[in-house]
Amino acid sequence: MEAAITIMALLFVAFVALGVYVTVKVAKAAKRGVDRTIDQARRTVEDTTLRAKSFGPGGITAELAQLRLSLRTSMRATQDALQAAVAEDASLQESLELFRRLSAHGHELDDDLKRLEREPDKAHVAAQLPELRRRVGQVTESADALRFAARDRARKFAEDDLSALSAQIDVEAGALRHWTETDTTAGAAGATGAASPGQGWPAAGAPAPGAERAPAYGQGRPQAINAPDPRATSYPWEKSARPETTT
Repeated sequence: MEAAITIMALLFVAFVALGVYVTVKVAKAAKRGVDRTIDQARRTVEDTTLRAKSFGPGGITAELAQLRLSLRTSMRATQDALQAAVAEDASLQESLELFRRLSAHGHELDDDLKRLEREPDKAHVAAQLPELRRRVGQVTESADALRFAARDRARKFAEDDLSALSAQIDVEAGALRHWTETDTTAGAAGATGAASPGQGWPAAGAPAPGAERAPAYGQGRPQAINAPDPRATSYPWEKSARPETTT
């Protein structure tokens, strides 16, 4: 009795611990989902605000907004492309690591541009614009190079695979046509030999030329082979036959 009580207590503790573990995991997953949603909403608001500023009247504010938009768009596109491609091509892992290092510089540059948007001394900001343009161009060019190279690599692999597949299909199609022509030639030769001129009709009761004498009953008589009913053969692309009605 005491052993049964101990086992029940242990099972209860195990179920409670499992419930706590599952609850914590679900709560963490929900928190990550909420954080991603908040980050996505924040980025959408920032991008919309930057587009509005870049379309405004020309000036330092509009140029800063354009630089930030160019930087964020390039970095985001490269990140999405590499993360999607590395799942199928492990050799891109090094490129993804290089992009992470480039992202650190990109975030630092974006923070600098954001601070300059709030800088009241516009002359100071205008003096730094040439250097900012150079830095943004350097980061975006590096990001674009990684993205274009990853896409070219994936396209090259797809083309090579398609070429190999096409070659295999050509070989198989040629083999199929070869056997078809051989069978057709053999059938035509047999028909020509049977109907060749110069051969008279056989006398009554005489076997036809080339024909073998039929074996006696029970002596090597060939057994009949029942051909399969083609109506009983079905294919996966055929629709089921509708039942016939008696009305």
